[in-house]
Amino acid sequence: MTKTRVLVVEDSQTVRKRLVEILESDPQIELVGEAEDGKYAIEICRQCRPDVITMDMMMPVMSGLSATEFIMAHCPTPILMVSASTNRGELFKIYDALAAGAVDVLEKPVDTEPDELWRARFLATVKMVARIRVITHPRARLANLRRPVPDVLPHLPDVSRVAQKYNLIAIGASTGGPGAIVQVLRGLPAQFDIPILIVLHMNAPFATAFADWLTGQIDRRVVHPQDGASVASAAGHIVLAPCDHHLVVCDGRLRLTLEKERHSCRPSVDVLFESVAAEYGASSAGCLLTGMGKDGALGLLRIHEAGGVTIAQDEATSVVYGMPREAVNLGAAQQVLGIGEIGARLAALQRVKMEA
Repeated sequence: MTKTRVLVVEDSQTVRKRLVEILESDPQIELVGEAEDGKYAIEICRQCRPDVITMDMMMPVMSGLSATEFIMAHCPTPILMVSASTNRGELFKIYDALAAGAVDVLEKPVDTEPDELWRARFLATVKMVARIRVITHPRARLANLRRPVPDVLPHLPDVSRVAQKYNLIAIGASTGGPGAIVQVLRGLPAQFDIPILIVLHMNAPFATAFADWLTGQIDRRVVHPQDGASVASAAGHIVLAPCDHHLVVCDGRLRLTLEKERHSCRPSVDVLFESVAAEYGASSAGCLLTGMGKDGALGLLRIHEAGGVTIAQDEATSVVYGMPREAVNLGAAQQVLGIGEIGARLAALQRVKMEA
């Protein structure tokens, strides 16, 4: 049996020792090295080519963010951020690392959680991240990546020539989502005013400042919705579903619900997409980006069946081609596009609205 080869990067000797002990206790894992700073981590990564790296954020000599950016640009390797960062500035660095290609983030163990629970979660996450086929960053290189676009529905009309008014866009993403969302939204013109609703799967401890970070990345206001606010009030803004609440639209209003999880997720992309299909139908658009699992695929199909525009990110530019693949297999995606093309495709809906 082939073992998962892991590099541990952590400046705290106490924490590093604990991580190493946990990893070495699993017969399916082989520890290939330890590093206490980002610069040494790069050297070991180049020499040993691990299957996965556990990366601390705040370290001497070179931070976890700088190391992640270098590794993903020059020797792409799945990276799991393991961090105790909770203040706004450090959370922003975590989001930067995720946008630079880190796959996921896991909080360091805390005294309030039983040790065995964290141990099991850590090992499962390391193995999951190791299976992901990562792509080369930085994003500037990704933006120039082009692949032939699969013609999923060969008779898809050119929306820029159709007199159809679009009133709402819904976007869903999971693993690899922060960077993908930024690139899509940066592709929209400054005057774009169709409301955009987003569901992004992110662990609760790290999601608290994501809306503020995203605002700074795209120079467009990103807000968490108020229950009962009108959809029209979101024109020109980005509405981000909060942690542990489903976001839906009903009777022209944004609603937050605590209904049961879908695909072990709350918020769920499917829940949002299904409500958008029911409420807005042919005047809506759905976009499913990189992510593990199948959340959003069935909801995208509902938008397609209701006459809306549906887009899935392609395999070449997805960190994880899970959710988009499920949508393509269902026939839910009218177009399958590289991440650098999706913003322009959505921008065309604005032109349609102005001409309608």
